[in-house]
This record gives sequence, C-alpha cells and structure tokens, in this order.
Amino acid sequence: MITPKDVVLALSNSGETAEILTILPIIKRLDVPLIALTGKPHSTLARAATVNLDVGVEKEACPLGLAPTSSTTAALVMGDALAISLLDARGFTADDFARSHPAGVLGRRLLLLIDDIMHTGDAIPRVREDTSLRDALLEMTAKRLGMTAVVDSQGKLTGLFTDGDLRRTLDRGLDIHTTPIHEVMTRDPRTIQPGVLAAEALQVMDSKKINGLIVVNAQQEPVGALNMHDLLRAGVV
Repeated sequence: MITPKDVVLALSNSGETAEILTILPIIKRLDVPLIALTGKPHSTLARAATVNLDVGVEKEACPLGLAPTSSTTAALVMGDALAISLLDARGFTADDFARSHPAGVLGRRLLLLIDDIMHTGDAIPRVREDTSLRDALLEMTAKRLGMTAVVDSQGKLTGLFTDGDLRRTLDRGLDIHTTPIHEVMTRDPRTIQPGVLAAEALQVMDSKKINGLIVVNAQQEPVGALNMHDLLRAGVV
C-alpha cells in the first residue's frame, strides 16, 4: 500500500533482508523517498536508499553474538530521534499530543478542564457570613467536600472554612452553637477561575498544600468547587 506521497522507512541490520529487497523495485518505480536504518553502510539496502542512517554496533549483547540485541536497541533510539526531530519541525504541541491520546493519562492532564469535574449549583457548599459554626459544619457534611465557601449578602466569596480550620477552632474551645462562621473562617482564600486546566488546579493544590478550591467568576461569586478526590477520580493525579 505504498503511494507516491509516502516516505518509506526501512530497518535492516544487515541491509540484505530479503523481504525488504524484494520491494525495492516498487519503491524506486514510485520514486518515493527511502530512509534506511542499517548496520552495514555498504549493503544493498544502504546503497539503494535516498538516505542511509548508520546504526551499526560493535557487537550484540547476546553472549553468542547472534540474537539481535544491541542492534535493535540502536534502531529504537534512532527511531525516537527521528520522531522527535519531526515533531519539532512540524511544530507539534502538547495540545496536539492530547488530541491524539484523549483517553490516556497524558490526554486527561492536557485537555481536562475544572469545568468538567467541579461541583456546581446546589452541590457547592456555601453559607452566609452570619451562619453559626454548627450550621456551617452541617453544610460541609451534606456536601462532602471537606470545606464550605462563605459569602456575603451579595453572594460574593469572603472566606473559606475547611476541616483544618475546624481542628484549629476546636483547639480554641469555641462554642459551635454561638460562634458565627465569619469569626473562624479563612479570609481571602486561594481561588481559581473557570476554564482552567484540571492539571493547573492540581499544581495550585500541591504548591499551597490545600485539598480543595472554590471556583469563582469575575464578580467573585462561587460557581464551582472541587477537591483532591475529584482530581483523583478524573485520573489527573
């Protein structure tokens, strides 16, 4: 199935492999470029090739010196080098790679947005600033993200309360029934914008040593929430 627009890459350590030499006339008749990887630069295949790449080795790793071992490794290395050179010449990007491997871990890292995995709407843990610590804990328990956003009367994010904040609050001996959440919340928490790659969210969590993020819009209103478990389930971690 060789066509005039093809380039043939032929691998033969000896350069005399019969199966390859048999199709040489066809390759020549179609006038397609032939790149040969051989261990014998004066072999039939090497001499017939448009370009011959010498991948010869001094000896095989096989103790008998018979089984292709060192020579196959050399061919693999040269193949990788050619692939990387072509990738660079064509301006192949990480996004191009992800589109070719959408189901793999690398594809998920390069293509998945937080919008695809974040909790939205009523699933966002959210309480008002005057909410009691007790009711805030009930909201955290119901939404099961280990945190709750704290908003003002206009619905804008003013703080965050997490499991870690709860431990620090209990150490202070505060009454959970009477203490308003705004007294114990973390003010100006780290947030993230919609449309960000999930891999970037993971980087933020790792660098800040936090387990969750609130996603806010341009008006600083919570529009989503996610934690480390969401990233794990999505295969980003």
